[in-house]
Amino acid sequence: MDRRHLLKMGSLATLGHLARPLPLFAQQPKADFELRIAPVQVDLDPQRSISTIGYNGSAPGPLLRMKAGKPVTVDIFNETDTPELVHWHGMIIPAEADGTEEEQSPVVPPHGHRRVTFTPGPSGLRWYHSHAMAMDDLHKGGYTGQFGLVYVEDGNDKGSYDQELFLTLRDWEPFFSGSMEDDDDDTHDAPMLEKPPKINTDPNGLEVVSVAYSINDKALGAGDPIRVKQGQKLLIHFCNASPIENRRVALAGHTMRVIGLDGNPVPKPADRSSVFLGAGERADVEVIMNNPGVWILGGTEKMVREGGLGCIVEYAGLKNQPKWIDPKKELWDYTHFALPQSTQPVPKNVIDMHFEKLPRGMGKFNVWTINGKPYPHENEFVLQRGERYRLIMRNWTDDAHPMHLHRHLWEVVEMNGKKMGGLMKDTVVVPYYGRAVVDFTADQSGLSLFHCHIQQHMDYGFKALFRTT
Repeated sequence: MDRRHLLKMGSLATLGHLARPLPLFAQQPKADFELRIAPVQVDLDPQRSISTIGYNGSAPGPLLRMKAGKPVTVDIFNETDTPELVHWHGMIIPAEADGTEEEQSPVVPPHGHRRVTFTPGPSGLRWYHSHAMAMDDLHKGGYTGQFGLVYVEDGNDKGSYDQELFLTLRDWEPFFSGSMEDDDDDTHDAPMLEKPPKINTDPNGLEVVSVAYSINDKALGAGDPIRVKQGQKLLIHFCNASPIENRRVALAGHTMRVIGLDGNPVPKPADRSSVFLGAGERADVEVIMNNPGVWILGGTEKMVREGGLGCIVEYAGLKNQPKWIDPKKELWDYTHFALPQSTQPVPKNVIDMHFEKLPRGMGKFNVWTINGKPYPHENEFVLQRGERYRLIMRNWTDDAHPMHLHRHLWEVVEMNGKKMGGLMKDTVVVPYYGRAVVDFTADQSGLSLFHCHIQQHMDYGFKALFRTT
């Protein structure tokens, strides 16, 4: 074969290559947003660097600003060796886009791509994170750095602020332990209306814990401080992005006015010395900077704060040693931010649940059950579309559980026997041996996942599917 024939064949091969169909995403218009799932390094401080999986080269991933009611497309590229799922927490969107295997959302394949399209809403602070199961692999799912915030804007004026801050609470390098004290639930002083007459005293299984923490990607003392001036008004958006713990945070020397929970305006804004957030919960707070100094904003538990859960707030012209003052003891109670009772009729449909823990129910790990059974609950919770439902959550365990229902908002109408109304949330902490009651409308067809937002609890049985027909 002569050189001319080789060149001709090469040209035909090139033309053939160009003629082959391009990947589907290459034929589509450019997406509004792009997320790349890939290994990242998080430098918590000069002595600690974490290797994990994140979005777009960082953890947390980029803040995504969307407009309520305006459809968006998101290209998700998975540059890892395992399938992934990106869940849009707090969004009311179709199950296909919601990003959960249980709802039959398609996965993002290893070294593959998926485009999702949805209409963002409701407005307010939402977030996105991996919804892959981890089980006993602490380098998967929620234990990685796959999390980031979404702010859905509706065009309405939210007020005049000198600074707007987005702060995620996070723990790192999780490990299994059977001995560490669990002080995160912060609800032991609340009424224990659901405490069983007989407590299971079998030895507890291993649980996931951590001793390394950060706000955003920096541990306390690392990174730049939050610089403020006297008299400024700050709007702070908090998100507890931990897959492990509930947390309480405070800004030493200052009061925080809670104006929103889970991205939704509260009926009654209220001043608090600290804010308690279950895993997955968010809070919007206003702070008037009226106490000049150099202060610590961080976790109220000394060990957690000194382990990194904090940042420095520095008034202009001051370079003092950062100061911490314990906030006054306050019971965190949703009723502080709610109306005395709901203005909606009491739903005729009632779903009554009780939560239990089976110590070492799966080898060295605990199993979590709803109404005596772990996931799956085949055809157990079947809802009629458009109907209103009352969900009674009875916690028969010694943990405070942040319960989340995908693709719906619910109204909290009772907490430990106290009536309330008007408070709309997507994640509700059911207290230690306590009870929470919420009302919601089954307005989303198909499957909706209900689960505890602590990753290990969810992985080991603490979830159920609601089927709306």
